[in-house]
Amino acid sequence: MAVEPSSEFSAAEAHVLGRYFTNLDRPVFALRNLPEVVKGALFSRYSRTEKSLRRVLLDEFINEPDSGFGALATGPGDADDMVAVRRAEEFYERVLVGYGDDSVAELAGAHVAVERTSTLAAKALEDSRIGISPLEKSTRYVRFDRPGPDGGFLYYRGPELAHPDYQPAADALFQTYSTLIEPLTAAIRERFPIDPGETDRAWKSATRAKALDMLRGLLPAGTLTNLGLFGNGRAFEYLITKLAAHELPECQTLAGDLHRELALVIPAFVKRALDERYGAPSAERLKRVRESIAKLEPRMGVRGNGPSVRLLEHDPDAERKVVAAALFPHSDARLEDLHADPAQVLEALLADRANRRQRPARALEHAQYTFEIVANFAAYRDLHRHRMLTQDRQLLGTSLGFDVPPGLAELGMEERFVKTIDGATAAHKRLEQELGPALAQYVVPLAYRLRWYFRVNLREIYHLCELRTTPQGHPDYRWVAQEMFRLVTEVHPRLAGFARFVDMGAGDELERRSSERRLDEKLSALRPRSDRRVL
Repeated sequence: MAVEPSSEFSAAEAHVLGRYFTNLDRPVFALRNLPEVVKGALFSRYSRTEKSLRRVLLDEFINEPDSGFGALATGPGDADDMVAVRRAEEFYERVLVGYGDDSVAELAGAHVAVERTSTLAAKALEDSRIGISPLEKSTRYVRFDRPGPDGGFLYYRGPELAHPDYQPAADALFQTYSTLIEPLTAAIRERFPIDPGETDRAWKSATRAKALDMLRGLLPAGTLTNLGLFGNGRAFEYLITKLAAHELPECQTLAGDLHRELALVIPAFVKRALDERYGAPSAERLKRVRESIAKLEPRMGVRGNGPSVRLLEHDPDAERKVVAAALFPHSDARLEDLHADPAQVLEALLADRANRRQRPARALEHAQYTFEIVANFAAYRDLHRHRMLTQDRQLLGTSLGFDVPPGLAELGMEERFVKTIDGATAAHKRLEQELGPALAQYVVPLAYRLRWYFRVNLREIYHLCELRTTPQGHPDYRWVAQEMFRLVTEVHPRLAGFARFVDMGAGDELERRSSERRLDEKLSALRPRSDRRVL
């Protein structure tokens, strides 16, 4: 499609620039068809000039003989572009050194797929709170018993786990998981027959999700999963350094793998992640600190009494602080001098929220809470996704006991479930004694509980509890979110009272049924009118 020249550019310039911008004549535009390292260098220079961004790209990159950009601008728009950019890498690095700082690396990003990595390693990859957005393969929608290339079950088999008890225990967990899926699905479908007006697709999806939800606790922490990651250069650099210092050899290998692949797309931004001047010393320090702290509080094998949510800390003065923060941008007074009626302020601030997607104001971040939670590892996987808070966990083990999904007993499948987990428990004990507690985690089933903490503000409490208590949510994490909200309500009833989309009810027995019906409605609305059928 021909590009109309703007008043700023000649027809020839517009023809070249049109390939890299969504428009050439409006003040808001997006970049396209540019490798990430070019975008970072471009924005870096942009902050130090009066020129427009499009003019900077034209004058100082495309038309600069030393940049090597000519091959990129006149190339066919395919993989050859990346070859041209790699040849021009030295030029872009000079731009970044001359005009940028660490924050410039936040303007260049990359998408990375990480496949066939353990659930344990996936938690390490997802532990970055700022700058990286992860998406992981779901245990609710995907069966995990499909055989791998070697015909075996998909779980991590690194050389560090060469112990005679590991693979038999993992195989037994997967075998039970695989054996129970079909009879459990059939039993669920008998208990929850298709409703009038419900599509076969929605019914089968909801009942299959119920079966996979009930059995996910059998999967060991070594289960292989797939992740998609999007992040900026600065976040990836730190992630690689952290992985290099990790106690799991699998994560150390991932550090090198990520560094190698990201060096092909955002090389200037991950160069320091493992280098001898910055990255390697930082990784060594992280390792040294971890080992030193661990010696100060040895593991005692503390036993557990079941799932729990405890509110350890809260601020008795939180309501006053929230009210003052809400008033502050609309006043000329000092923060500590703002004392309007709390009821009126909170009513104006929160009363008209129509749904949970209407986020509460930033003022709620002035109320802080610390929770200690004991719940199964599968529920932790879901709640771990919340990144606007401070969290950390203890090592996964077997001392806190495990959860058996309600309903398995009446379907006659509890005994097989428990017996298989008991076998993994015995294997974990031997692995822990001979390989250490970190590596022994791989054989622990997701049904086992672990302890972690959340340091979280009220604004995120609204988001987390309104989202994680919806009736279609998994019962395990629904209970955690409900308990968190109940405890906040006890200490700050007026602040919590406006979180009206927290669902404290029992939830749906067939959790996904309502969601699948809504999906059918959306799919029907997307079809051309002539193709629609009554669902």
